[in-house]
Amino acid sequence: MIAGLQAGAIEGGRGVKVIPDREIEGINTEDFDAVVLPGGSPGYVNLGNDKRVLDAVRKAFARGKVVAAICGAPSVLAKAGILEGKNATIYPGLETALDGAKPINERVVVDGKIITSQGPGTALEFGVKLVEILVGEKSAREVKEDLIANF
Repeated sequence: MIAGLQAGAIEGGRGVKVIPDREIEGINTEDFDAVVLPGGSPGYVNLGNDKRVLDAVRKAFARGKVVAAICGAPSVLAKAGILEGKNATIYPGLETALDGAKPINERVVVDGKIITSQGPGTALEFGVKLVEILVGEKSAREVKEDLIANF
């Protein structure tokens, strides 16, 4: 399910439009296994400036759910206060936004139930890692094979 900050289509930085299934007000983190934040600018900035997003991240983390973010969005996890002392990665050059975290220069970083990834070129690895953690190693291996991925 895709949640939006408001009703209607969301236009990304490259002009791609996504129509959310619901507005964020209609979301209960207890109903989901994970909260995954997309990157892209200014999208990750908008997410980090929205109290509802920060609250959803905090609630999901407190309930032991998987919390994941890619590109600039790991900064939102830091802003929500869940990266304190955790290993995390982010789009190169934004490391100072990982306040409280231990920045790791790797494509995908997993620390407990927190998954972070660097950006568009790491999206497949990020997605496969989400499958591995949420569904299992066998399913992740199958997805990777179907993608003809070499990582």
